[in-house]
Amino acid sequence: MIRLVQFLEATARKHPDYPAVTFNGCTSTWGQVFESARRIGGALSEMGVKPGDAVGILAFNSDRHMVMFYAPFYADAVMAQFNYRWAPREMDMAVKDSDPRVLFVDRAHLEEGRRLLAKHEGIRHLVLMDEPDGEDDVVHFDDMAQKGPLSSGSNRANTDVAALFFTGGTTGRSKAVMLSHQNLFINAMGAAVSYDFPRAQRFLQSAPIFHLAAGARIYTLAYAASHAVMMDHFDPRGALELIEKEKINDALLVPTMANMLFNHPDLGEFDLRSLVRISYGAAPMPEPLLREIMAKLPGVEFYQGYGMTETSPVVTVLPPEAHDPDGPLADKLSSIGKPVDHCDVIIGDESGRELPRGEVGEIMLRGPNVMLGYLGLPDVTANSFMNGWLRTGDGAYQDEDGYVFLVDRVKDMIISGGENIYSNEVESILYEHPAIRECAVIGLKDKKWGERVHAVITLRPGKAVTPEDLIEFCRVRIAHYKCPKTVEIIEEMPISGANKVLKSQLRAERNK
Repeated sequence: MIRLVQFLEATARKHPDYPAVTFNGCTSTWGQVFESARRIGGALSEMGVKPGDAVGILAFNSDRHMVMFYAPFYADAVMAQFNYRWAPREMDMAVKDSDPRVLFVDRAHLEEGRRLLAKHEGIRHLVLMDEPDGEDDVVHFDDMAQKGPLSSGSNRANTDVAALFFTGGTTGRSKAVMLSHQNLFINAMGAAVSYDFPRAQRFLQSAPIFHLAAGARIYTLAYAASHAVMMDHFDPRGALELIEKEKINDALLVPTMANMLFNHPDLGEFDLRSLVRISYGAAPMPEPLLREIMAKLPGVEFYQGYGMTETSPVVTVLPPEAHDPDGPLADKLSSIGKPVDHCDVIIGDESGRELPRGEVGEIMLRGPNVMLGYLGLPDVTANSFMNGWLRTGDGAYQDEDGYVFLVDRVKDMIISGGENIYSNEVESILYEHPAIRECAVIGLKDKKWGERVHAVITLRPGKAVTPEDLIEFCRVRIAHYKCPKTVEIIEEMPISGANKVLKSQLRAERNK
């Protein structure tokens, strides 16, 4: 029987005094994390949480947030992670979809939690994850973690739903990805092998853990009895200070974070000799940036990971030996690596037939790490598979040595600062504006963010609007990171023979 808490229980039993997480200078051991998770699980059951109910979390990174990656399982509940960058409309849709019985929030999101509690009748309790400060309308996390009854155990397992992680969608709304205990367990073990994950390392947890790319690492840390040094949110100078102070060995970074960190003007002030490993992913890493960073950190091993929420998330890994610019695998540096052992990967054509090596098609995959589906969207789930293979929407080819090279994102997804942004979602908002006739949202190269959201529009006859007005129009309707950073008004869109806007042409002309 596969239970996701097995990693926590084994490490807490064998190494109860090993440090598990440090946050704001305070350290908790694996034994303490285990006990807190069990007591919160017992308290959740007393609150009326039933097996299969969702427990929502809306919070920045913290030691308490890490505990919540285990606590719901001790009430046989499902963890639901909410993106704190969503606009209220997006948050309401996610809460309606997942229907949590209890919502955990930190102080930064307490008012939003109160709004959600008042609006969604399914939420019965609001739990504050910070130190109490006179609030009498919430339950306090520490009371649950210290005084709650010890749960008798976690019983849901295997293909039972363990967690809901939300992802952007081409239909103009986020989708809740249902991941099972098996999905996340297999990913944690497989990632540990593929990343050659050492035991008892000190890991910088600076990316937001509501994203699965960072969140899934929490389970691998338990498997390896390692120590997470947590930042509530990423700050480059703060990260440099923590690397030096806490003697960080390992870090997971998206390219934007890596760029900010290792091109920081104060970089030379800090002793980074403790760093031995860096893994990166969630967005394409420009090769010139990668080479620049590797030159600054000659003794550090680099790993690249490619994946998606629907795959728990790791699919391919590029190991350190392929990161040597002068080594025999130097020509693999621009690839995303080879498939991990627990996931079958092919490059398929429109009918799902596997293509020969070197031919460009769509990355398709299957394995025990692949999601159960999208919550409440059986048709969308069915359409995401072909002949039993999950369609990623990413265009790529595989060379004769088995390395996968991305060539395009079939779904027109924009990746800005590690965030996945779907153009159709932004376009659907822009089309609500009465002055817009046509719009196309594309990603343009950006030195800081990797890509920036750029909107190209045409206007209705007799209508007028400024780019600034359109940006503000979006900002009150969707998360700010999804909003266009630049808007361009043109006379006519380039149109294909099938009367579709040629986004590829728009991108090519503006990315010269």
